[in-house]
Amino acid sequence: MARANAHVIGRSNASPDAVWAVVRDFCGLWHPVMATCRGETGADGALVRAFTVKGEDTVYRERLTWFSDSDRSLGYTLLEGIAGAEAYDARITVAPADDGGSVIAWTAQITASTGRADEIAAGTKAVFQAGVAALATVPDTPEIVPQVQPDTPLQTLVIDDLPRLSLVVTPERPGPLVLFLHGIGGAKENWQPQLRAAARHSRAAALDLRGYGGSSLGLQQTGVDDYCEDILRVCHVLGADRVILVGLSYGSWIATSFAMRHPEMLAGLVVSGGCTGMSEAGPEEREAFRISREVPLNEGQVPADFAPAVVKVLAGPEADQNTHAALLASMAAIPASTYRDAMRCFCNPLERFDFARLTMPVLLITGEHDRLAPPDEIRAVAGRILDLAATPDVRFEMIAGAGHVCNVERPEAYNRVLGEFLAKVLP
Repeated sequence: MARANAHVIGRSNASPDAVWAVVRDFCGLWHPVMATCRGETGADGALVRAFTVKGEDTVYRERLTWFSDSDRSLGYTLLEGIAGAEAYDARITVAPADDGGSVIAWTAQITASTGRADEIAAGTKAVFQAGVAALATVPDTPEIVPQVQPDTPLQTLVIDDLPRLSLVVTPERPGPLVLFLHGIGGAKENWQPQLRAAARHSRAAALDLRGYGGSSLGLQQTGVDDYCEDILRVCHVLGADRVILVGLSYGSWIATSFAMRHPEMLAGLVVSGGCTGMSEAGPEEREAFRISREVPLNEGQVPADFAPAVVKVLAGPEADQNTHAALLASMAAIPASTYRDAMRCFCNPLERFDFARLTMPVLLITGEHDRLAPPDEIRAVAGRILDLAATPDVRFEMIAGAGHVCNVERPEAYNRVLGEFLAKVLP
């Protein structure tokens, strides 16, 4: 087998957002060589486009593997249509040009028999050139105004067992449960805008983790397996055999831990503000982190005492007074025993994550000004999942102007991305 590459760079006078509005429609009939194009759902639930080209009867199928509005890029792999192609992976990216307009980069990596690989690359290059030429004529278009979410009734539900679990739930609907998991300084109330957004697609619930809000601590130190058992209890009580987990920071680490243990239950995984937690840190780094966070507790303080300092780190520079007040209220309500319990659990991960076990669609979100999970770090994690997953279906997004708790700071932007993901993965 031989490898060959196709690489085309072009320009458009239109803005990157205008060009990307065309390109991001993976099943859109915008390429001049296409005769027909329709979207299909692959065997693994991923989006597949089936298309024909002018003058041919061959049906080509390509599977979406990577998507990012923030980076204005998408990637796909060939499933069928090109004779002799052993592997074919492509990506198209739209970026701002230094002197205005857009730069469009379209690349493909091809594996085929010797000689055939170069033939496929030459044909691919011609197709890419035609597509880039079409994008050069795209007019500038106004930004789409986000839809207003309807007011959905929310109900508090208590699973009165040991430990007691408190949730906020939306009305019953068929399909997978969308379950939200807050951060180490948060609470279920942080997810109210997202609950209402998710309720348009399926039933949703936000859980108070052990010791937070209306939930109680267990009799022993909490471990990540305990949180996973709590998720199973919630699914059982709500009658859900499949779930979409949406986490923030600590909640993302728990969600990913659950996904590693029960991938067959996951219809989708959304991780915000990081996901690896301390699972990739060494013992000394984990212990130093834990000790530093427990110093104020050992001095007799409670989370309400150091909440203002923590919120300064969590909030982005553009966060308004309402955001600061919401984050302060969440942090100040945490008992010292709960904060210590969560911190010790976080600093004692059971394993390093094996991203090859993520068989479900994954959405990674972080804030532009997130100091705990910077965009470059989360983009790199998204790239690792793309490389390691057997059938990758990965989306990465950065919420402009937001800090660590991006769902609280920029709920409209967060809900738009979340809503698109849910519409894609839910039946």
